[in-house]
Parts: sequence; C-alpha cells; structure tokens
Amino acid sequence: MAPGAAPRLLGSLCIALLLGRHGPAAARSASHGLAGSLVRTFTPFYFLVEPMDVLSVRGAAVIMNCSAYCETAPKIEWKKDGTFLNLVSDDRRQLLPDGSLLINNVVHSKHNKPDEGYYQCVATVESLGTIVSRTAKLTVAGLPRFTSQPEPSSVSKGNSAVLNCEVNVDLAPFVRWEQDRQPVFLDDRVFKLPSGALIISNATDGDGGLYRCIIESGGTPKYSDEAELKILPDPEVAQSPMFVRQPSSLTRVTGQSAVFPCVAIGFPAPYIRWTRNEEELITDSSERFLLLAGGSLEIRDVMEEDAGTYNCIADSGNETIEAQAELTVQVPPEFLKRPANIYAHESMDIVFECEVTGKPTPTVKWVKNGDMVIPSDYFKIVKEHNLQVLGLVKSDEGFYQCIAENDVGNAQAGAQLIILDLAPATTGPLPSAPRDVVATLVSTRFIRLTWRTPVSDPQGDNLTYSIFYTKEGINRERVENTSRPGETQVTIQNLMPETVYVFRVVAQNKHGPGESSVPLKVATQPEVQLPGPAPNIRAYASSPTSVTVTWETPLSGNGEIQNYKLYYMEKGQDTEQDVDVAGLSYTINGLKKYTEYSFRVVAYNKHGPGVSTQDVVVRTLSDVPSAPPQNLTLEVRNSKSIMLHWQPPPAETQSGQITGYKIRYRKVSRKSDVTESIGGTQLFQLIEGLERGTEYSFRVAALTVNGTGPATDWVSAETFESDLDETRVPEVPSSLHVRPLVTSIVVSWTPPENQNIVVRGYAIGYGVGSPHAQTIKVDYKQRYYTIENLDPSSHYVITLKAFNNVGEGIPLYESAVTRPHSDTSEVDLFVINAPYTPVPDPSPMMPPVGVQASILSHDTIRITWADNSLPKNQKITDARYYTVRWKTNIPANTKYKTANATTLSYLVTGLKPNTLYEFSVMVTKGRRSSTWSMTAHGTTFELVPTSPPKDVTVVSKEGKPRTIIINWQPPSEANGKITGYIIYYSTDVNAEIHDWVIEPVVGNRLTHQIQELTLDTPYYFKIQARNSKGMGPMSEAVQFRTPKAESSDKMPNDQASGSAGKGSRPVDIGPDYKPPLGGSNSPHGSPTSPLDSNMLLVIIVSVGVITIVIVVIVAVFCTRRTTSHQKKKRAACKSVNGSHKYKGNSKDVKPPDLWIHHERLELKPIDKSPDPNPIMTDTPIPRNSQDITPVDNSMDSNIHQRRNSYRGHESEDSMSTLAGRRGMRPKMMMPFDSQPPQQSVRNTPSTDTMPASSAQACADHPDPESTTGSYLANAQEEDSAQNLPTAHVRPSHPLKSFAVPAVPPAGASYDPALPSTPLLTQQAPNHPVHSVKTASIGTLGRTRPPMPVVVPSAPDVQETTRMLEDSESNYEPDELTKEMAHLEGLMKDLNAITTA
Repeated sequence: MAPGAAPRLLGSLCIALLLGRHGPAAARSASHGLAGSLVRTFTPFYFLVEPMDVLSVRGAAVIMNCSAYCETAPKIEWKKDGTFLNLVSDDRRQLLPDGSLLINNVVHSKHNKPDEGYYQCVATVESLGTIVSRTAKLTVAGLPRFTSQPEPSSVSKGNSAVLNCEVNVDLAPFVRWEQDRQPVFLDDRVFKLPSGALIISNATDGDGGLYRCIIESGGTPKYSDEAELKILPDPEVAQSPMFVRQPSSLTRVTGQSAVFPCVAIGFPAPYIRWTRNEEELITDSSERFLLLAGGSLEIRDVMEEDAGTYNCIADSGNETIEAQAELTVQVPPEFLKRPANIYAHESMDIVFECEVTGKPTPTVKWVKNGDMVIPSDYFKIVKEHNLQVLGLVKSDEGFYQCIAENDVGNAQAGAQLIILDLAPATTGPLPSAPRDVVATLVSTRFIRLTWRTPVSDPQGDNLTYSIFYTKEGINRERVENTSRPGETQVTIQNLMPETVYVFRVVAQNKHGPGESSVPLKVATQPEVQLPGPAPNIRAYASSPTSVTVTWETPLSGNGEIQNYKLYYMEKGQDTEQDVDVAGLSYTINGLKKYTEYSFRVVAYNKHGPGVSTQDVVVRTLSDVPSAPPQNLTLEVRNSKSIMLHWQPPPAETQSGQITGYKIRYRKVSRKSDVTESIGGTQLFQLIEGLERGTEYSFRVAALTVNGTGPATDWVSAETFESDLDETRVPEVPSSLHVRPLVTSIVVSWTPPENQNIVVRGYAIGYGVGSPHAQTIKVDYKQRYYTIENLDPSSHYVITLKAFNNVGEGIPLYESAVTRPHSDTSEVDLFVINAPYTPVPDPSPMMPPVGVQASILSHDTIRITWADNSLPKNQKITDARYYTVRWKTNIPANTKYKTANATTLSYLVTGLKPNTLYEFSVMVTKGRRSSTWSMTAHGTTFELVPTSPPKDVTVVSKEGKPRTIIINWQPPSEANGKITGYIIYYSTDVNAEIHDWVIEPVVGNRLTHQIQELTLDTPYYFKIQARNSKGMGPMSEAVQFRTPKAESSDKMPNDQASGSAGKGSRPVDIGPDYKPPLGGSNSPHGSPTSPLDSNMLLVIIVSVGVITIVIVVIVAVFCTRRTTSHQKKKRAACKSVNGSHKYKGNSKDVKPPDLWIHHERLELKPIDKSPDPNPIMTDTPIPRNSQDITPVDNSMDSNIHQRRNSYRGHESEDSMSTLAGRRGMRPKMMMPFDSQPPQQSVRNTPSTDTMPASSAQACADHPDPESTTGSYLANAQEEDSAQNLPTAHVRPSHPLKSFAVPAVPPAGASYDPALPSTPLLTQQAPNHPVHSVKTASIGTLGRTRPPMPVVVPSAPDVQETTRMLEDSESNYEPDELTKEMAHLEGLMKDLNAITTA
C-alpha cells in the first residue's frame, strides 16, 4: 500500500470539517476534490412555512399552514398533542396539497374539545430522515359569557365615562357596542379597551342614551343588558379628581400591543400624563406610545426595553392623583447560533452547537429524525444547550433539530449528520496488527497506551494509528488517532474512574487500515486529588419555609472548582436531597415550618466530588399551627362541668413550640354567645360552671408565639340533668369473661348498663369451688385483671361485683378450670386466628389493660387504656405505639378496622348510630408486639332516622272497597329502635302537611288498615318513622285510587263479597259454606241454596226477633249504671270536645262495663283456640292483594277466623280508639271536614239515650262508659247503602256475640286481621293526578262526617281480657248466660235450615 494513504484520510477529514462549517454549498463544491464516492453532499430539507397559533370559534374552519422543501417531495403528517392524526378516515380534518391541515366545523363544548390543542407538522423523506415543525396552539373561544355588564351611570359634560363589558379573554376581539340600538363608531374620543369596556372622553349631550355590548363570535349574537348613560351639566363647584378606571399590571410578548387604561373625572376635567420608571413619557411625537381617549396609554409593537413601572398622573390644576402599573415583557425563543451540518466517520465524536435566548429563559431539547434524544453516556447535553454524540455509529446519521421553548413560544433549527465511508483501499500490502499493546500509565480519568510497530513494517515511520476504545460491554466504539506518523503511543482522556475499558489499535498505511490488535482490557484508578471541605459553612433560617446556606471556596483540591452540591435532610429522616449550586451561597425554599434540617456542601472539580463539610443544623422559623388539635373528646363529669381532652396537632403541622391552647365554647341553642378560655400546654381542661341539662359545643385551637392556628370542628356534649346517683348500690356488671391459663386466670368485664349510678370500683372474688376464698378490689376504670398464683387443673369460681360508697351490687358469677401443668402454651387462644395479629415475638410485650369505651355521640367513641409496661405515671418516653381495632358483629362477617395512636387514648369516629362495637388494643415497640387486649364494648347513641320507611305499598282489603291496607318496611337507616310510625294521608298531595290526616302506629307494626274511605277518590299516603331521638324524614307520596262502585247487596255484617275494586277477587265458597244472617249471596251475587221466598222471610223475621231480644237484654244492663258513671261520661265528653281535630286523643279510657259482661261468655272458648294469625301481631309482614286469601268454606270457620283476627289486634296500638285508651297517640292537630252530620240513621236498637249532638261531640274521643263510644274492627261491614254514620271509634262485628266457636277446617286461609280506622275527609274534587308513586292494586272507601253511633258492640277479645282486669263491676253474668245459651241453640237451628 502506498505510504500516502494516511495523509489522504486526514485530508478528507479536514475537508469534511470544512464543509460542515461552511454549509451545503461548500460541500457540493468540495465534493469533486474527494476521491470516488467518499463524500456525499448534504441534502437541503427544511420548512418553508410552519404553523402558527390560531384563535377560532365554534363551527368555523381553521387552516394550520405547513410547507416543507426537499429535492424529493416529503411526506407531510400532523401530530396533535404528541399523537399522529389519522386523516384518512377523518371527515372533518383533511390534508391540503401543500401540507397544510384544514379543520372544518371546529367542535367545542364543555366536555368535548377534540380540536383544541397543540399541533405539529412532521415532514419525512424516505432514506433521508424526518424533521418536525414548531408546535402551534389552536384555541377555541368558549361560549359567549359576560363577566360584567354595563351599568347605568352619569357623567358631567367634558368628563370621561367608562362602560364595563368584561367578557372571556378569547372573545374580547369579537365585542362591539351599540348606542340606542345603533352601532357605536370608534375614534380618538370613543375607544374600546382590549377587555371590551368602552371609554367615552370629553362627553357631550349626544353621548347620552342606552348602551349595550354585543358578542359576535360566528353564532347567534349575545347581547348584554342595556344601561343608560346620562350627561349632566357642568357642576358649579370644583370637584377633586377621582379615578373611574385605573391601570392594571400587564404581561405582553414582544411585537404585541399593550393598553393601560386610565380615566379620571373631576371639575375642571383633569389632564392625564404618564411616566415610565419615574421619567416623563413623551407621547406627542412618538409612533409607539399613544395617548388614547380619556388618557389611556397604548404601547404598540412592545419591545423588551419597554418593561417597567408606568405611572398615570391626573392633574386638575389644584390637585393631582396617581396610579401605577407594571409592564412585563416576554420574548419568544430566538436562535443566536443554529446547528451546522456535519460530516463524520464512525467512532468519531461530534458536537452540534445551539445557542438560544428568550424571556423567560428557554429550555432546549434535541430531536433526531422526529424522535426525542434522551441524554446518556454517548448523547450528552454540554454547555447548557449543545448536543455531543460520542463514538458515532452508522445509525446516528440523519437530521438533528434543536427545539427551544418557553411560556410564550417555541422555535426549531436543524442540521444534517452524514457518516462517511472510508475510501476503498488501493492495491498493495496492508499493515499487520500492532504488537505488544500495553497501558503504561493508568490514572483515574486517563490511560496512556504504547505499542510496537507491526511485523509487516518494522520501521513504521510512515504508519499512522487509530486507537478504538469502549467501555466493557458497550458496542459503541470511540476512536483516537495519533498526532503524527510513526508515533506509537497515545493518551486517552475523559475516562471514568474505576471503569473497565477495552482498547485495540489499528495501523494504516497509504493503502488503508490493516489488522486490529488483540483487545486490551484496562481499569482506571479510583478518584484521587479531590477538593477538600468547603470552609466556614453557615446556615440561617430566612423564613418559616426557607434556609440560606453560605460557604467559602475549599483550600485544598487539585484543579479548578467546577460546581458545588448542597445536601440537606430533615432531622430524623433518612432521605437526603441535593441541589447543584454554582456560587458560594444558596437559599432552599419549600421547607417545613419550625423543623430542624441538616446541611452539608460537597465541592466538585474535574476529578469529581470532594470531601463533604460537617453537617450544620438549623431550624426554620416558627409560624402559626397549620392544623387543629387532634382527637378532641368531651367527658361529661356532672351536671355543671365537662372535661375536655385532646391531642396536639400533628408534629409536622405545629409550625413552632405550642405555648398553649385556646378553648371556645357556647350553648348550642345560642351560637352567637361564645366564651373563650386560654389554657396552658396541658392536653385537658375542665370547664365548670355550666348549666345543667344543656348542650354545649366546644372547639380547641393551638397557640404559638406567632398566633392562633385553626380550630377543631365543634364537638357537642350535654350536661347531666342531675348528678350521678349514689343513693343505691350499682347494678350488676353487663358482662364477665374469663380466660384460664396454667397458673392464672385473665378476667375482663364491662360496666353496668345503667350509667347513672356511681361506680367506685369492682370487687373480684375467687376460690376453688367457692368465690369467697379471696377478694381483690380494683379501680372503677379498670376492665381487666389477671388472677395469679393459682393451681393447675383446678376448678375456680369467680364473682364480680361493682361497688360504691353505699355498698356492693349484685354479683356476676363465672367458673373456669385452669390448664394442666403440662400445658405450657400460655398463648392467648382468642387471638391466634384474629386478623392483623402480628407474629408473636419470643418475648412479647404485655397487652394494654383496662380498655374502656366511653360513648361520646352517635358516631364517636373514645377508647382509653393503661399500659403496665410503662412507669406508674404512664408517661410514654420511647417510640412505642398502640394499635386500636374495632368492629361490629352486624353483619357477622364484618372486618376489623384499625388505627394507630401514640397516646393512651384514641377517638374512634365515623361509627354507625345505635350499634354495638367491640374494641381491643395492642402495643408495638420496635419489632416486639403484644397480643390484643381484652375487648371493651360500647354502643353508640341513637340518632334520628336518616331515611324514610321503604317499600310503602297500598292495597285494598278483599271484598271491602272502602278499606285499604298499607304496608311498609323499616327505614334502612333507623339509627335506633323504631318506637313508632306516623301515617299521613290526604286527597290533596299539595296540601300543607298539617292538613293531612294522621295515624300513629306502634314501632313493632309494619302494616295498618284504614276504613271508610270515599269511593272513586285518589288518596296519597306518606309514612314517617320515629325513635327516641325524634322523627325521621317522610317517605315519598304513594297514590292510590278507590274503585268506582261498591257491592249493592252488601249486608251489615259484610259477609257478601263481589267486585270490590282493584285487586279484589271472588271468594272461594266451599261445600260447607253457611250463609250469614241477613243475606246469603255467593261471591257473584247469586243465591247459594234454592230457598224460596217464604223460607227467606222466616229467616229474616227470626233474625229480627233475636236482634230485638239481644238489644233489650243489653239495655237492661245499661240502665243499671250509677248516676256517677253518667256524670263521669258527660264530664269526659266535655273534656275532649273542643278544638281538637285528632283521632284518638283520649287517654286512659276504660271500656264500658257492658262489654266486659257481654264478652265474658265468649272469652273462655275463644282463648282456648290457637291463634291462627301470629304474623299480624308481633312480626307483621307486608302483604299485597295476592297475599290476602279469600274467605274459606263454612260460616263457622269464617266467624272463628274473625275472632282470631281480633285476637291478633292485641299488640296493635294504631287503632284509633284503642290508641286513645292506651295513651299512645301523640298530641297532633288534624282538621276534619265540617259537614253537618247525616240524619238518616239506620233503625238500630239503642241502649243509651245520649242526644245526637252529645254523641257527635264525643266522636273523636270515645266515652269510656258509653256503649256508643267504641266498637271493634269491621263496623264498616254493615250495609253501606243504609248510610250508616261513622265516628272516630273502633268498629266491631255486630254479630260477634252470636258466633259459635268452631275449629276451622284444615287449609283454611284467613283474612289478615289489620288495625282499622275510619277516615273522615271531604269528598275529593276531581283534580289533576300529581306525579307521585302509585300503588298498583287496592281499593279505598268513602269519607263521612262524624255522626252519633248507637250500635252496641264488643271490643277485641284480647282487649276485652285487659278490660276485665281493669273492671270494677260487680255484675254477675248468670242471666245473660242463659239467654246466650238459648240464642246459640237458635243459631244452630237456623244453620240447619239454611243448609237444608
């Protein structure tokens, strides 16, 4: 190979560098001087047009311009927000031939903004590379919206007026003004601010009128309110100048315009002048600074040097006023030095230079062929913005772009990198591999290599060498060439310390490169000669969140200091943070308040980091606390004092040394009257001198020397009505648990349920077989005790009694057998499988003892405990913490919740009202944990129901269209035991709630029946639940409409059944059916047996005779009443008559004596029969019409069924009259209609001579001594065609006394016995149906006014039993017994005749 090959290679490299410096033209002109195809020319590839920021409106078309130049037509694509757009299937967005993007019909809404965003044009030429344009923002103006509108105003002639019209910033260009509905033409006197406001200077009479502004953004114009501007004559007296519009600070980009509004009024009209940075601003002859209408200042084509403080001075001759504003000027990125094209060979190092400026300072990123360059060991950002590529490979070829960006814009500049191929070797011998390559000098960051000449050329004077090296395991090689021919050593610099490198050497002659030497691995030395510690490091707090650190230049170290690294760390943490610093001081911001930090500094030189300084510790300044105290709990001590306990704010939020706590409290009923108390640093405070039985709210705030921090939420507690009782011994403890071990028994308990009696402590007795051998007394707060020194395998009896100063209470007993001596596992059996229990340490800690749950409210319980592993003062001085867990057993699979505490109490919040929770605690210290403590139990207080009764349904009662049954389910969130329900119903859903009829129902009932409703009338029903805390919300109104007609052949006993309205169905008649007295109709109204008219006549006459006889007998007994009873009756009637409009308001009403003796004959046989209807007593279940089974076959079973149905009413307190007797009905005002009583009363024998008016007056409050006062359910069964008067009384079956007890046939179904109440309301008019829930089936009846009732009737069977107990009557039933026996015989005969 010719010896001139090496100079040729060096010459080609020089030409390449020359071409890279002088650009494509030089490259093209010089390419002819290179041999063969060694040099390729650079390809011009750049953007002619780049997209710019665009503001558009909805529905408009937008074009984002883009055009790129290359000898080969480039492929244009678009990115939106960094993602390529698929324009092929997009019908709104399309690519224009020149590469621009057209967006038709811009889409923009509140929740859908597909077009707004950042767009970037991407141009690609195959086999050449890719370039990207600057990013352009498309902003779509929002919906037209006025943030302020013109207001009526007045202005004196010659002064200036401002009419506000503030709109969205992006819509300000679309605002125009109208005066008296005509466009306002802008000139030097009338000017529109960029915000949209209108300024009128030197006002004249012609400026008066109605003004409004309009937003015209492509759609329908949006008009503001009109405002009148009045022009006033000149005032006769001088007026001081006053600003009506002042300038506000602005930020503008170079090239934009800036307007400072400044409008002042006065008399005489003030003159406006401006200063900038306290220098007079000349506006008369300036082209960029213009004085606008009213004195506003406009700066056109803003430049960077225009930034500063501008003062508006209004001068009226005698007085001046000033207003100032700042102008901040921002500059988009600009290139001071653009990247240049570069030729290079593989393994070389190159640097693309890029220098930019802008304000704010731009950030720079590099892109290669459209993809981001990620800095690494071989791609480095050097000198802030330059890109260095080390060890080039062929794939590094392409287009590199420098993209500069700041808040106001971005720009890009690019260059091409071409990797040249080596010139083909000429014919001739190539050198062999260099010999004996060795590292003669190895340092931390450089290595010197030497070698011997190749065997093929022992002299080697004309050989040059290339040294290729790389880090071990990296494929990218770098190259270093010898500086002159024949040189056989080289120094490789800029290596990393303690790093293994692989070197190989290749010799070159004039024919080309020869063979490579064997690779040589060399490891650099560790770093040495580093800078020493920086002297005189100081740190001081400059604010509650910042610290300034200063130091001096290190005295030792080899080499110039390049930079410093400041390390800092919060005291007590193990994570250190650092920041690079160029100077000798730095201020660190964003630190925590009143927190200690340590700081140290490390200096760096070219060898790396030096020796660190010693740590300096400084605490940031204090501030007011940023969080309230924690776990505020209230403990009512007695009727006049409440103890407050709390925990300090979290340590990281205290912001200083807590100097005390401020307590504020007030009565809940008087929120404005707040009492304030400032205490010391103790975490408790006893507030005394309170009123008894009064609810108070408390809140606590922490104090530092800087002030008061935020306060806790208000927490309420009510003082006792009276102090705890110590006149009697405590009640029995509510629970006692024992856990036997080998030589000890762990005893735990809960206090008595009655918390109103003082408990001074507990006495624990124990012994083998008897609890009286040993007695131990413990404090009243203790809930846990371990009895020690017991015998294994022994049966112990344990007793627990609570005691106070009066004595010991009732004991609670438990027994336990200690474990055998061989059983050494004293692990708590109850916590082995418990969740969250840590693996026990070989030496576990003792569990907390005396766990106590104090109920504070419906959702808060305070847990306290003691720790026997602490000193007697129970002060925690180590890093232990406690874990509290709690759960409720409803549902049974509820998981535990846990929380950590660092004190001996914890406030558990967010609990459910009226719910029993169990709590236990364990302690953890380091890796040691205890087992869970014995459990403590607590039931949260009740809360008013927070949801209404659910599943409210209304159905008709089978065969009784005027009776409905309403069913419901308890509220989902009862928050306590439901003590009752209130049913509201009305024919007008919009009526005031106090105009609805009210029905109270006891809490254990979920069904109720209401009678005597009006036919073909819509009714609305609501239900409200109550517990001990009050009433819950009402359910939604349920609508129900009664049927249009009632069965015409219905007799008084209501045994006939027909079409009863919605939801009714035929009664299933069996072969043993016996028609009732007074009528015998089938379910469809046809006769059930072929009786002729004579037989029917005999039956009717017989029934009439029997009825008369019964009435005469009852009348005889009624006449035996004493005069005192009649007086009592009249007095009771008078007492309840008056303005009361409620049903069943009378209390403690006793049944009439007649009922007691009347029913005594029937009670014995009836009570012996089983209750067929338990469902309707204690556990009522809602029924729909499908659940109401038709009456079965025989009359006997029918009658028997009714008897048992009445027995089912015993627990029903919702009967109108019965509720009055039991005193369960609340005092509620309920209006009834005022119609006069109907005078057509059925001819029914009466046993009382009470006048009709008197009876009516007592209708709402039944007379306890009157036979007209109350009657049992189903009185509505009498013939409705007779228009029987009704009252607020309990109806009864009129023929119950004639019933013959009989066992119902197997499979017989019964009509559910439901409490019933007649409804008295006005006939509902035909009004529109409201949007309420509508029951699917059921019937209602008609309403009737109160009338005197003269039908003797009997009460419920079980109710009669209660009456018998309360009765003081001395009558004997012998005479009535004989008569009844005779009548029952007649009944049997009649039944036989009917079935014949």
